[in-house]
Amino acid sequence: MKIAVLSSHTSSLFWFRMDMMKDFIKHGYSVIALGPESEAAWKARFKKNNIDYRQIYVERNGVNPLKDIKTFMDFYQFMSKEKPDKVFAYQAKTVIYGSLAAKLNGIDEIYLLIAGLGSIFRGTGFKNKIVKTIMKIQYWAACKASMKVFFQNKDDKNEFINNGLLKDNKVVIINGSGVNLETFKPAPLPKEPAFLFIGRLIKDKGIMEYLEASRRIKRKYPNVKCILVGPYDSNPSALRRNELKPYIDEGVVEYCGEQSDVRPFIAECSTYILPSYHEGTPKTVLESMAMGRSIITSDAPGCKETVSDGENGYLVKVKDVEGLIEKMEYLILNPDVNQTMGEKSLKLARDKYDVNIVNQSIIKTMGLL
Repeated sequence: MKIAVLSSHTSSLFWFRMDMMKDFIKHGYSVIALGPESEAAWKARFKKNNIDYRQIYVERNGVNPLKDIKTFMDFYQFMSKEKPDKVFAYQAKTVIYGSLAAKLNGIDEIYLLIAGLGSIFRGTGFKNKIVKTIMKIQYWAACKASMKVFFQNKDDKNEFINNGLLKDNKVVIINGSGVNLETFKPAPLPKEPAFLFIGRLIKDKGIMEYLEASRRIKRKYPNVKCILVGPYDSNPSALRRNELKPYIDEGVVEYCGEQSDVRPFIAECSTYILPSYHEGTPKTVLESMAMGRSIITSDAPGCKETVSDGENGYLVKVKDVEGLIEKMEYLILNPDVNQTMGEKSLKLARDKYDVNIVNQSIIKTMGLL
């Protein structure tokens, strides 16, 4: 029995879905992971975990219909040849083209994960409206082809229901991707206040708000560390190198680039910050919670579920730099609060976001038990 797991981002498959795929294997299934990055770079790494990795053509952020047809055909040929018993897909293009290719090959057990709605779905403007309309039709077709659709927050679920993209009886809510509590363990807080942002450098993640807040905090509290971890990206809202350079040159942030292991950086911070405009459920927030960190995040879909305001952290309004600075300054002046909030974050991670709990919900829904 085979399960194909589809993603438009190979590193996401490896870092965010590995625990789930290992659980699939424990339940007697072989797993084939499909992503867009080269087999030469990734195949051996997946094989160490008994997973077969295949490269598939996906241009994550493009809107060229000819390239999307190629993506569909690649998925179709894979499904025709391998005939997996079950398909699990997440991220927009793999959800849409992977599910339709599977259905046309007679595969019925198709499960989708809507792990947040991206900048196009929530954006504005005439061009965006056209693309959004096309995406709605595509999502409707994908949901119709599926058996169940997983959501990580109620806002995204309601968006789909209210737009008539699927019926409520297909919906399953899960608590994000979960966090591996054996991998991410509590770490002592640093002696001095330090803030951290981890994520792709795209404006929808709230990167500009973090940079501006850090600039003003550093002017007032020059000894406070503001750390930035994450890769540049091809997303339409991506931060350009020349936009980040002044903040690095001024010493506003310590930019550490993309990292395969974020634990040392979480250990270095006293508070984790993610002022994102929208998420499914942010994995980095869960990882920081599991390591006992206070959280400042936005009162936005996917983010607000991770924080009880004033308990394990603070919620700020989307794009509210002043509100972000206020909370950062409060934690600088009241460092003991980080300890209390960090303990509450850890408890929430254990009670609600343990990856084993999340995976059991997925496994049960997919009939693997």
